[in-house]
Amino acid sequence: MDTLTRLAQTIAARRDADPATSWVAKLHTKGLPVIAKKLGEEAVEAVIAALSGTREELVGEAADTLFHLLVLLDAKGVPFSEVLAELDRREGTSGIAEKAARKPD
Repeated sequence: MDTLTRLAQTIAARRDADPATSWVAKLHTKGLPVIAKKLGEEAVEAVIAALSGTREELVGEAADTLFHLLVLLDAKGVPFSEVLAELDRREGTSGIAEKAARKPD
């Protein structure tokens, strides 16, 4: 089992923990808008680190972004395995071809 899968399982296990002792539970208590906002903040911090930070800062912000993405997926009831399956489905397909095959909005 890889690191992200283990982390997704840990997040699911902590969802209903005591918010005083679990960041995951605290985020879940605050609700989806706060979780989504936190993911956005971490993604912006990763972009800033990529543009003007150190390698170590980018690594840290990337980890924070992945963590909060997994919390958001959990909050929406989307198993990480579904995201992995979608990535597997796309494997070997050009990003340009994949995007062109999507239904228009």
